[in-house]
Amino acid sequence: MTQLILLFVVLLASIISTPVAERVGMPQPVLMTLIGIVMAVLPFVPNVTIQPELILPLVLPPLIYAAAQRSSTRYFRANARVILLLAVLLVVVTTAAVALACHWIVPALPLGAAVALGALVSPPDPIAAAAVAGSVGLPRRLLGILETEGLFNDVTALVVYELAVEAVVKGEFSTLEAVERLVLSAVLAVVFGVGLGWLSGRLMGLLHDPTLQVALTLLVPFAAYLLADELYGSGVLAVLVCSLWINDQAVGADDVAYRLVGEAFWDVVELLISGMAFGLIGLELSSVVSTVGSHWTSMLGDAFLVIVVVVGIRLLWLLPGAWVTDSWDRARGQREEAAPIGWRESVVLWWSGMRGVASVALALALPYTVDGGKAFPLRSEIIFVAFCVVLFTLLVQGLTLPAVVSRFGLSRDQDAEDAAERRLWYRVSKAGLRRLKELAADEELPDELVDRLRQRQTDLLARNRPDIYDEEQQREMRERASRVRRFAEVEQQMLAAGRQEMQLARMEPGADPELVDRVIRNLDLRSARR
Repeated sequence: MTQLILLFVVLLASIISTPVAERVGMPQPVLMTLIGIVMAVLPFVPNVTIQPELILPLVLPPLIYAAAQRSSTRYFRANARVILLLAVLLVVVTTAAVALACHWIVPALPLGAAVALGALVSPPDPIAAAAVAGSVGLPRRLLGILETEGLFNDVTALVVYELAVEAVVKGEFSTLEAVERLVLSAVLAVVFGVGLGWLSGRLMGLLHDPTLQVALTLLVPFAAYLLADELYGSGVLAVLVCSLWINDQAVGADDVAYRLVGEAFWDVVELLISGMAFGLIGLELSSVVSTVGSHWTSMLGDAFLVIVVVVGIRLLWLLPGAWVTDSWDRARGQREEAAPIGWRESVVLWWSGMRGVASVALALALPYTVDGGKAFPLRSEIIFVAFCVVLFTLLVQGLTLPAVVSRFGLSRDQDAEDAAERRLWYRVSKAGLRRLKELAADEELPDELVDRLRQRQTDLLARNRPDIYDEEQQREMRERASRVRRFAEVEQQMLAAGRQEMQLARMEPGADPELVDRVIRNLDLRSARR
């Protein structure tokens, strides 16, 4: 089996594993990791030869861009405290705890190398956590915490990791320089992210074809990551800022075709790349074991200690943190949107802290030598311990998270979500009625047209806020809604008949497939807007 065939098999497994994971009740990232492990022990499957320094630039930008599309700048501003406590302070505390523990039990491991190990295992993976937690029906507010934490913690971890590796390679370290580097990295990332986001928005305005606009967004995250990384900024933060800028500023309310194409495109990209990333974790296992050699069993104790520290520090941080933030919110009389409520939510967030592809990529990217030609101290051992942490958090925590969520009764409140969605639809219908009133006054629309449009908008209002009408009005509106649904069903069948006719026209001699496809696309868009 060649490397190209192996890549194809992993991508195919990413697609097939999605419905399989839903059927067996297993998170898809966990299933892909298990598939990778199984493939790694098969004798005819070659070892993965992807250069470690390419893993992060190829995998992280599109995944972060796709995840950030589901959020907004306002959401991050409103939850700055969660970002500070989890994505910055917790990463630093976890890194320090792991470094001290490893330096204590393995005196031969320099403190800088121990800090590098702590930095690469400290950040939970946003894709793994969101995918696993989302598959078990975790409340959307807790999912928001996990995604917010995951999108920002890589920034802190990467800077600390790079400083620690540089200290080991060069043999010197400056605390002041480390702080300056962290601040500079963040500032430059924001500047590059906003700049590229603004430039991308202007280009999208010139590219009226939604296919070209979406193609541009595929290049943007890579450009933001590489530009920031080359100029001493945080590539991860630059991608995040750029994505939020485009989503909030560049995409207008009437960019319907762009959203339809872009959402489908990025769903496919996220599915394939995340599946490949988690499959890669399993595939690299055999390489890691062979690199360590026959004494890997003697290192299980060290790996177990690091797992205890990583998992334990998160719990010890979240439990008192939830109490402090709850007390602070009660004193202010205002609760932050993404703050955990009570110890039950804190325990679920604790057990949701799974590590993923960033930890693996950083471990594999450790240099082989330091200045002077000596080997990087205990490089193989660091990689092995990092893989143990990733596999434990993915397989053990990922497989048992559904039981933990069920035990504490924190499943998603579907009724509350439905009520919130109805409130949004209520705002939609009221906005439409206001605009209709303005147009009727300004453009002298025919009364028949105004009455018909007002009735359709009123029916929409009634479906989402029936409590504002009496029983007789509700009955009449239900009857009208039934007629509207029947009208929509018939119209959809008419559109389907048109598409079938165009499929026949496409096969006729002399037919222009491009023109036929243009008509079919317009029919598809009309169907999607219903």
